[in-house]
This record gives sequence, C-alpha cells and structure tokens, in this order.
Amino acid sequence: MDRVGRTVAVVIAGVLAVAGCGTDVEPGTPAATTPPAVTASTAASPPPTSATTGAAPAVPQTLAFTATTVDGQRFDAAALAGKPVVLWFWAAWCPRCRAAADHVADVQRDFGDRVQVVGVAGLGSGDEAMRRFVADQGIGGFVNLADDDGEVWKRFEVTTQEYYVVLDSAGTVVHKGALTAQALRDRVAALAG
Repeated sequence: MDRVGRTVAVVIAGVLAVAGCGTDVEPGTPAATTPPAVTASTAASPPPTSATTGAAPAVPQTLAFTATTVDGQRFDAAALAGKPVVLWFWAAWCPRCRAAADHVADVQRDFGDRVQVVGVAGLGSGDEAMRRFVADQGIGGFVNLADDDGEVWKRFEVTTQEYYVVLDSAGTVVHKGALTAQALRDRVAALAG
C-alpha cells in the first residue's frame, strides 16, 4: 500500500473509532447482521469430513483466506468449512467491544462444539493491546485474529467495530451487523440446530 493509501486508511480508522465507540449505543445493538462460534483447537484442525462421502467439505470463497492470530500463529479459515461461523470484529480500545466480550465468550462456551467463533481485532489496536484485551476479557477460548492491516475487515466489508458477520455451514453470509447479546445467542442457537 502506498503512503497516500496508508494515510487514508489511518484517517478512516480514526473516524470510525470516534463514530463507532463514541456513541451511547449499548453493546450489540442491531446495526446489520449476525454471528457463530469457533474454538482455537477446531480452527487449527482440518475441516470436518462429510458423513456421506468421507471427503472434506468444499471451501467456500468466504473462507478462502489466511491470517495471523493475536498470538502470532498462522490461521487458515478453510479449517472452518462445513460448520457455521461467527466472525466478531472488535478493537482493543472499544468500550462496546469490551462490554460484548463476555457475551461472545458465553456463546462460544455454550455452542463451540457446533458453531465456530472467531474474533477479528483491528482498527489500530496494536499487537500488545490485542493480546492484553484477549487476556483481560477472558476470550482466549476461541481464535482471535490480529488484523490491524484490515484485510479481513475489507474482505467482509466491515467498517465499524463491535460488528458480526455470521456464516451458515455452507459459508453463506446470513447476517452482517451489530447484535444484542440475546440476538447473538438466538442466531447461534438456530445455526447450531
């Protein structure tokens, strides 16, 4: 990315930070669509096999990406193929994200065997602040990606934090936007079956 592009990205991130976290909106107030759950152990394992053919499910375009976790490990989203997925976009400095973390962790704990939850940190959070947020908020039970460059955010057209992208087991986006704690739980329960 050239210097002008980086400058524009930094300015946009700053505007989003002020607009997104500077409101009185409660965490998870609906703004777009929904999320599912993922665990660190399942995200690192190969995709589940089909019960009928024994073959791994096809990897949908939505999951054809790699990233790095907040602890520096390589992450391949293809490992999520075949299960519903909730991508939770957060920023370490965001008070709404901090407030939502317990709800996201609860959903992962209750549905993580059937729905994958993946946190996607960014918007200028910084590596150390991301790791501290994961530890302080107790969200180390699922994968959290370090995406300060915004590649995953751009892929899913996310422009604000405390935002969810929910994919069904075929990798189709079924929700994009904010969710209340109850709406998140309801969507994940429906996807979990």
